[in-house]
Amino acid sequence: MSQPVSPISRYPVPALVNLPDDIRARILEVQDKAGFVPNVFLTLAHRPDEFRAFFAYHDALMLKEGGLTKGEREMIVVATSGANQCLYCVVAHGAILRIYEKQPALADQVAVNYRKADITPRQRAMLDFALKVCQASHEVDEADFAALRAHGFSDEDAWDIAAITAFFGLSNRMANTIGMRPNDEFYLMGRVPKAK
Repeated sequence: MSQPVSPISRYPVPALVNLPDDIRARILEVQDKAGFVPNVFLTLAHRPDEFRAFFAYHDALMLKEGGLTKGEREMIVVATSGANQCLYCVVAHGAILRIYEKQPALADQVAVNYRKADITPRQRAMLDFALKVCQASHEVDEADFAALRAHGFSDEDAWDIAAITAFFGLSNRMANTIGMRPNDEFYLMGRVPKAK
């Protein structure tokens, strides 16, 4: 007997045809690229103005050029989302991390205990800083910036690490509050070869 499938959100999920044109276009673009629509797009479309603001900030942080690779940005999301116990973000961004880094076990390691993960000392320093921002930002001081600099990070990189951590802190809390369910597609992404 199969398990009942819970809804993707405790709030109403609007139909695509009822969404503003710009939001519908964004969702269809993601669907074309990914082959499915990640539930975060559908659930946040419940509030169109907040959807636009959320994804504008997301894109500004996650798609920019800088001292962090795309994989490192996803490591920050996965590690801090694990600390915040956000199932949606660990599963969804874990899939993206596995794909970017081409390491099927990495996301699980980073989500559970990045200190034991197969990452570089530089990446561990990055995640040490991210977790301090996540769990004790009031204690961040010059020594934390110096530790990053010792691994080649600039102060602008530190800003990026903190901003990604803070933004996904918001995302984690909203996903947990509204009961956002990860898409089934995410679980195998980056673990098994892609079907041709």
